[in-house]
Amino acid sequence: MDYRKIEAGTEKQKIPVFCFFYKIEYMQLENICTKVNELVQSTGDFILGEKNKINDKVIESKGTHDFVTYVDKTAEKLLVEGLSSILPEAGFIAEEGTANQKGETYDWIIDPLDGTTNYIHGLSPFAISVALRRKDKIILGVVYEMSLKELFYSWENAPAYLNRKAIKVSSVSEMHTALIATGFPYYQFDDFEQYMFVLMHFMKNSAGIRRLGSAATDLAYLAAGRFEAFFESALHAWDVAAGAFIVQQAGGKITDYNGGDNWLFGGQIVAGNSMIYEEFFKFVNQKLGSNG
Repeated sequence: MDYRKIEAGTEKQKIPVFCFFYKIEYMQLENICTKVNELVQSTGDFILGEKNKINDKVIESKGTHDFVTYVDKTAEKLLVEGLSSILPEAGFIAEEGTANQKGETYDWIIDPLDGTTNYIHGLSPFAISVALRRKDKIILGVVYEMSLKELFYSWENAPAYLNRKAIKVSSVSEMHTALIATGFPYYQFDDFEQYMFVLMHFMKNSAGIRRLGSAATDLAYLAAGRFEAFFESALHAWDVAAGAFIVQQAGGKITDYNGGDNWLFGGQIVAGNSMIYEEFFKFVNQKLGSNG
C-alpha cells in the first residue's frame, strides 16, 4: 500500500494516500456545503422580501399550469453567480436556463424556487434546491424551505442535517400508520387513471396523503421523518436532486418506478424509509411501472 508521511507534532505518522485524499475531499465538501447554505439563505431573504410584490402583471406562463416570475429568474442568477464563485469549474443544470452548460467533472443542479404556484398564491411551502453532482453521482444537497426557515443539507459520507441537527428517516414500519406525500399531475396525464388507482389505494391503506406543492420539500420532510414515503411523476432533475440525496443520507431509499436508478432524469421517483419502502414500492411499481 502506498503511504506518505505526515508531520504530527514531534511524531511522524503514516497515513494511506487514499485516506489522505478522502479526508481532504470530505473537509472541502463540508466547507462547500457551508458556503452553499449561506448562499441559499441570502437568496431566500431576497425571495421572501419580494413576496408581497407579486401580482398578475409579473406572472408568466411557461406551459400548462407552469408559472414563473422575475423572482424565480433573479434568484437563479444570484445562485449561479454565487455557486460559480464557490466552484468555478462546475457546470449548471438550472430550471430557468440562466446557465446550462455541462462541467467536465462537476455540475450544479438548481431550482431557485420549487413551489412557485404556492409562492404566487401566498401559500407554503416553497423552497430553494441545490445539488452538486460529480460525474454521475450527487455528492451534496441543500434544500431551504423559506417560509419556516428550515435548512436541510448533507454532503457525501456525512449525516443529513436540519438547521445543524442530524436527522433520520422515520422508523414507522406499518403502512396503515405511514403518512405519504405526492404531487398531483398538472401537465402530463398519460398515466392518470393508474395514478388515481394508486392514490385511492393509499387513501384507504395509510395514515393519509399530503400534496404540498414542492417536491424538494416533500423529500426533505421525508428525510426528517415527517413523511414515510413519496412518489411522483413528470418531475425534473432540479426538483428532486438535492432532496433525494438528503433522503439517502438520512437512511431512506430512492428508485424510479421500476426499481432502478433512473430517478434523476427519468421523470419518476419512489422514496421511503427503510421499513416500508419495499411494500410501498411494490404497489407503485405494479400500477405505474413499465410492466404495470
